[in-house]
Amino acid sequence: MRVRRLAAWAALPLVVTLGLAACGSGGNGDSSGSGQGAGVSIQIAEPQHLVPTNTTETSGSQVLAGLFSPLVDYDAQNKPYEVAAESVTSSDNKVWTIKLKDGFTFHDGQKVTSDDYINAWNYGAYAPNGQGASYFFEKIAGYQDLQGEKPKATTMSGLEKVDDLTFRVTLSEPYIDFKSMLGYTAFYPLPKAAFSAPGVLNDSYEQAPIGQGPFKMKGTWQHDSKLEVERYDAYPGEKPRVKDVEFRVYQQLTAAYSDLQSDNLDVLPTIPTENLSTAQSDLGDNYQTSPMSSFQFLAFPTFEKEYSKPDVRKAISMAIDRDEITKSIFKESQQSARSFVSPVLPGYRDNTTGAAGQFNPTEAKKLYQAAGGPSKITISYNGDGGHKDWVDATCNQLKANLGVDCVGSAEPKFADLLTKVEKKQPVGLFRMGWVMDYPSMEDYLGPLYSTNGSSNYYGYSNPEFDRLVKEGSAAPTQEEAIKKYQQAEDILAKDMPVIPLRFGENVFGHSNKVKNVQMDLFQRVNLVKIEAAG
Repeated sequence: MRVRRLAAWAALPLVVTLGLAACGSGGNGDSSGSGQGAGVSIQIAEPQHLVPTNTTETSGSQVLAGLFSPLVDYDAQNKPYEVAAESVTSSDNKVWTIKLKDGFTFHDGQKVTSDDYINAWNYGAYAPNGQGASYFFEKIAGYQDLQGEKPKATTMSGLEKVDDLTFRVTLSEPYIDFKSMLGYTAFYPLPKAAFSAPGVLNDSYEQAPIGQGPFKMKGTWQHDSKLEVERYDAYPGEKPRVKDVEFRVYQQLTAAYSDLQSDNLDVLPTIPTENLSTAQSDLGDNYQTSPMSSFQFLAFPTFEKEYSKPDVRKAISMAIDRDEITKSIFKESQQSARSFVSPVLPGYRDNTTGAAGQFNPTEAKKLYQAAGGPSKITISYNGDGGHKDWVDATCNQLKANLGVDCVGSAEPKFADLLTKVEKKQPVGLFRMGWVMDYPSMEDYLGPLYSTNGSSNYYGYSNPEFDRLVKEGSAAPTQEEAIKKYQQAEDILAKDMPVIPLRFGENVFGHSNKVKNVQMDLFQRVNLVKIEAAG
């Protein structure tokens, strides 16, 4: 689950449950067949929502990736390229012109026009609609007029139709990464059939979403069981190599793993932690890894006196042996993190935390005692995310290296943990995670650490950091933007509002019935490339 792409796990914004994107006992469907007529099955969690502007977790995003085609996607260097858009241009990074490719139709036959994007974005931004991804539109001029219990307006002034295939987007201030941002789920269009009246979503739409992507819904959403989609033959882009896809909901990843081993499930996007030690021998060549953008960290309630000193926070970081936990708990399926942005991004630098990210128990204890750190440390985490083992291991290290008492405290669900944090209830340190929304350093910095960041749950505030991120966003070139973002990251290294722990990667498996299984940086299976084996 993500708040933003927080992952619990689940993409979010943002906080990752660590691998357990969804788990459970699903159906026992068979995906036999081959070639263009074959179908495949993929494990997901029960999505929270399937309206694009309300979908902020990975399972819902996976389904929508089949039903919709984004304006842009990302190449091997994580640079945006046009998909449903013909072009996305700007001379000043503030006023953007988006031209759509001709030939796209929704699954009900309606031609896709600029109105379908404008209507969808206005619906998503309008506060009374309560859309989880509303904040993605906050950079567009007029967004603030759609906020509050009684908004001043129902449409954003920054959206202007030029013609049926062209619209203009004016931002409240320049943003160099706006084109990259357009690859996110929230920016999909909605057909006329999605609305019962202007600005009013049809109650039944979410149960069988109509998109303009390579697959269309087959029936309706079978909650806590499955969703099925089939190839949309009128799709003008790259054609899928399978006929249909069953997204199968599991309550336990271990059950999905058993089905995978017996060829009753085709793709398991996340190997359960319990099976990591044997997965390579169990699955052979069907065990796969690939880069992913997740970032696991421990956050400090900086608003609490006992964690208000940077030296206390740095000492705790120095007392944690990241490499040992990565090896013993995660079987090296993750990478120790000593920076605040993912290695998959341009601008990434190794070890930006400096000494605070290095395991040094002797110096850690000295620094901790000199700074007057608390005698007891609590680490809170969501109990539904497979975190207990590594939290316990972390606590054992802090006990041994700082001479403190340390306990792990599990909240039933990630949402429960966030609720307590938002209310500033005492939880001690708390586990968080992040998956990028789009390839930009700003996406790892602004939402998480800016004073008013959408996922700043720790009360961190540094005006100099805010200024640098804002200047980076408004920079005229990527090179200048990265320079500002890196300077902002250097401030985080001095303040240490969080402890970087691990960068993730996709660790997945597939059955003998499929081949060419690819997963992207957002933990989604590429539904166009996958094909049946044999």
